[in-house]
Amino acid sequence: MSEKRRFFASVSYAWKGVMYVFRHERNFRVQVIAALGVALALILLPVRRFEVVVSLFLICFVLILELLNTALEMFLDLFKPRLSYQAEVIKDIMAAIVFIASLTAAGIGCIIFFPYLVEIGAQW
Repeated sequence: MSEKRRFFASVSYAWKGVMYVFRHERNFRVQVIAALGVALALILLPVRRFEVVVSLFLICFVLILELLNTALEMFLDLFKPRLSYQAEVIKDIMAAIVFIASLTAAGIGCIIFFPYLVEIGAQW
């Protein structure tokens, strides 16, 4: 198989993984909708380049953590009958990681977008 074909095959496998998680994980869909809302705000508001970079980084960071969480949960389900307590604790910890990252991203998003929204509100 040529390098080009292998590359496109790997992109195809990655996309299948993203679509699997999108179809089966409600939280991932919610996060994608939130990401689209942030992307729209980045387009409509006169944000600085640095704020765009930070926002895009945080979007990717939260989505990547959710993908990792889903993968680890599925992996742990293979061992669940034998290691049910440990598997549940690991799942809870992974959920906490995604939760904290999401709260952090939302907080930073508020810090970035609030001044622009206040300015727009003042103009009305």
